[in-house]
Amino acid sequence: MAQAIPASTRVAPAAGPAKATTHVVRAGDTLSQIAVRHGLRITQLRDWNGLGKDEPLRIDGMLRLTAPESPLPAWKTLVTRVTTAEANGSPAKRCPVPAAELRRIWVRYLGFDGRAHTGHITMRRSLVGPVQRAFAKLYRWRFPIMAMPPAVPPDRTVLTLGYECRFVAGTRTWSQHSYGLAVDINPRQNPMIRGDYLDPPNSRPWLARTHHWAGMMHADGAVPAFTSEGFSWGGRWKTLKDYMHFSTTDR
Repeated sequence: MAQAIPASTRVAPAAGPAKATTHVVRAGDTLSQIAVRHGLRITQLRDWNGLGKDEPLRIDGMLRLTAPESPLPAWKTLVTRVTTAEANGSPAKRCPVPAAELRRIWVRYLGFDGRAHTGHITMRRSLVGPVQRAFAKLYRWRFPIMAMPPAVPPDRTVLTLGYECRFVAGTRTWSQHSYGLAVDINPRQNPMIRGDYLDPPNSRPWLARTHHWAGMMHADGAVPAFTSEGFSWGGRWKTLKDYMHFSTTDR
């Protein structure tokens, strides 16, 4: 009679490739194609992602391929004032915009984990409406944001940010962020490249803009969330490309 192999010496079956848990929509994708590719039903994809029967897919949107613990809550926003200390840190910096002209805009956003999170972005008070509408679109389109304040990630370069009292890198010229007129979305996934200078420095894999990875913004995908609200996109610039950057001054 054949002897049983002792448990300590049994060889475990080889692990197969990890099953995908999300799918980022690219041009030409249909819900039926995605369902077949991942062995799912169209109704499951619609239910898990809160998609209406006739709701089209949005390029750059991130679809769940597994059932969520609970449905995504409705989008939500709140606006609060900003103190001088919060805006400028030190009056000696002589930032170009007084705190009274800024507002902290709290928004609900979709994280890379497929869950809803709450973060804030500080902008010029005249841009509260356009910024709220832009982030509402991103949430409805299921475009994921890696992190927003008050999250404190180990690498601050992953933060989606608006107002920052700072100069343009390598100059003494105030950045458009210092005026509360610009926002950077997912910097790592949407880097700035000028010659050999890359910002953030660890974002080179995302320079290949033919990819459709979570958090990347494309002209036919998530970009119109902001450009339809009066912002210009740095991804269209000629002398450099700043894929994260949106501003009302095209600078």
